[in-house]
Amino acid sequence: MKKLTMKKATLQNFTNYGIILLFFLICGPLNDVGGFMTRSLEGQLVPICVYIVMAVSLNLVVGISGELSLGHAGFMSIGAFSGAVVAGVMQNAVQSEPLRLLVAVVVGAILAAVFGFLIGIPVLRLRGDYLAIVTLAFGEIIKNIFNCLYVAYDSNGLQVAFLSSSDIHLEDTGRFLINGPQGATGQDKTATFFAGILLVMFTLVVVQNLIRSRTGRAIMAIRDNRIAAEACGLNATRYKMIAFVIAAALAGAAGALYGQNFAAVTPSKFDFNTSILVLVFVVFGGMGNITGSIVAAALLTVLPELLREFQDYRMLIYAIVLILVMIATNNPLIRGWIEQAAAWVKKLFTKKSTEKEAGNDGI
Repeated sequence: MKKLTMKKATLQNFTNYGIILLFFLICGPLNDVGGFMTRSLEGQLVPICVYIVMAVSLNLVVGISGELSLGHAGFMSIGAFSGAVVAGVMQNAVQSEPLRLLVAVVVGAILAAVFGFLIGIPVLRLRGDYLAIVTLAFGEIIKNIFNCLYVAYDSNGLQVAFLSSSDIHLEDTGRFLINGPQGATGQDKTATFFAGILLVMFTLVVVQNLIRSRTGRAIMAIRDNRIAAEACGLNATRYKMIAFVIAAALAGAAGALYGQNFAAVTPSKFDFNTSILVLVFVVFGGMGNITGSIVAAALLTVLPELLREFQDYRMLIYAIVLILVMIATNNPLIRGWIEQAAAWVKKLFTKKSTEKEAGNDGI
């Protein structure tokens, strides 16, 4: 039975890798050959990868760990703006755009992980609504800090000011890397669809291996019954901290990639609505369901663009589709029909396979 479960888990992991690989093989050539995709859809390729990473990483906290976090956009903003600073400093010194992007993503992930650890120390001792409220406050605080932050770079190095840019005195060759409410402006767009696919693959490797590991089983045990898990000697805060920090690091990496995909990124992009959007991806795809998070993030990111022809009604249609699918996936009767249909298809294919093997034995 254990062997069968391991085979099923391995098959599910490779199915997720296959979905991402298929996505790249289809969209990559279409993106290179003009005329097959609209400019708006081409511009959505990197954000789709970013939101897949965000959804999978948040699912690690919400679905696998069982904690409700509403501040995931805060970690994304840390990655975006720290990556913008690093890429801006390296712009003249390092000519290789992929190397600048890699360093920006790594730095964004590390800083987001550090903040995730610092926030997690008090936050993960809370439960339920209290944890959600504190993480929501963290996301809003981070957004407002970046609204008031000014970072510039010239031959004298980095200059940082808070609340007012008048404290910064730039030389003629210097420029602002973060300019308060205007955010990170004048960036070189170094993010690529290929880099996004690599980050998604890395995220899947990290999250899926963590879930199947001893640590992942401990995290899920604490989620299912915290009292029983602690009675068995598991440190609930420690294991929840591991999931929280890894999710924060992946969100920071996604934010750095997102920031490098645009010439300008403002702090208002990483507000409460973005955290809720990512949470919708997780709920829509299913709690703890990595495949569902991938499909939901890709579908719901591109759906508003596909409905752009219905400009006046597209957000209404988007909301209706979202509500109907949520009702369908959470309705026991409809779920029962789906399970019966899946069982019937499985039984049909099993019967055909058995008949084929019997025929071969007869020959």
